[in-house]
Amino acid sequence: MTATIQSPRSGKDGGKPGAGLIAPKYRRSGASKGSFEMAAWLFMRLSGVVLVVLIFGHLFVNLLVGEGIHAIDFGFVAGKWADPFWQFWDLAMLWLAMLHGTNGVRTIINDYAEKDSTRFWLKIVLYAATAVIIILGTLVIFTFNPCPLDVNGVPLPGGFCPAA
Repeated sequence: MTATIQSPRSGKDGGKPGAGLIAPKYRRSGASKGSFEMAAWLFMRLSGVVLVVLIFGHLFVNLLVGEGIHAIDFGFVAGKWADPFWQFWDLAMLWLAMLHGTNGVRTIINDYAEKDSTRFWLKIVLYAATAVIIILGTLVIFTFNPCPLDVNGVPLPGGFCPAA
């Protein structure tokens, strides 16, 4: 005795093989959209691992070494950024965190923005904000001067600069 599968749409199987199956709404196309999404997925995993190392290293040096949180002030940051190692450490943290977060928000926009125009403008705002923060953050890290001079060439008060 063979069982027949009836189509939930028509109530009949039509007597044809596979006629009782529901056609899937989604079919994969033969054309590939490229490997951007795969690269973005891989970037999220790799940057996440690197960020964990960078962030815990940052927290260890800033909070546990020396006097801990009580030592963090303008002079502490000025001293750290006098060393190129810490400049590049903080730069890597800034860039990876911003790109990692931007990729995550881009994915959320793709998932939840229904209209193409809304998706487009949300991504434009996201990319513009990311670019501004990365550019300004990079400029701050590499152009930071703990001993700024006023208009007359006299060091500004603050006590962080060595006596000249």
